Amino acid sequence: MPRRFLQRYMPKPDTIRKQRSLRFIAPLIADPGLWLLTRRSVANAFSVGVFCAMLPIPFQMVVAALGARLTRCNLALSVGLVWITNPLTMPLIFYGNYWIGTFILGAPVREAPSRISTHWIAEQMHDIMPPLIVGSLVTAIILAIVVNIGIRLIWRWHVSHNWKRRRQIRRQRRAQIEAEFDDKV
Repeated sequence: MPRRFLQRYMPKPDTIRKQRSLRFIAPLIADPGLWLLTRRSVANAFSVGVFCAMLPIPFQMVVAALGARLTRCNLALSVGLVWITNPLTMPLIFYGNYWIGTFILGAPVREAPSRISTHWIAEQMHDIMPPLIVGSLVTAIILAIVVNIGIRLIWRWHVSHNWKRRRQIRRQRRAQIEAEFDDKV
C-alpha cells in the first residue's frame, strides 16, 4: 500500500488532540504507535475495522478504537473502516450475515413482511438474533483474516514493484552515463 496515499487522507494526531470535543480522549490517543503506517499496523487496522463493521452492535467505532488500542494498529483506519456498514449497506450486510447464520445453524430463514416495522422486528427478535450473531461472527472472522492477508500481500507487492522500478531507473541512468562517457572518449 502506498504510504503517501494513506497519509494524504489520514487525520493528523495533533489535529484530533486539539479538537475541543475530543480532548477527553487525548491521553488515550497520545500513543504514537496508534498512528504509524506500516504493513503490520495497516493490515491489523483493516482487520479490526472490518471485524467491527460486521458486528450488529451499537457503538462500533468505540469497539474499533479499543481494538486498535489493544492490537496497537492504526487507530484512524480501524475506526474509519467501521463505516463499511453505513445506513445504506447495513440492511444488506446484516441480512447476508443472518442468512449465513441460518445456514450454519440449520434454522429456517424468516420471510420478511412487505413492510418491516420495529414492532415486527421486536416480535421476531428471539428467532432472528441467534442466526444473526453466529453469521456476523463467522463473517467478521473470515473477512478479518482475508483482509489482513490481502493487505499484507498488496503491500509486499507494491514494495517489490517499487524496488524493481528503481533498479531499472538506476540501470538506465548508468547506461546513459556510460554512453556519454564513451562518446567523449
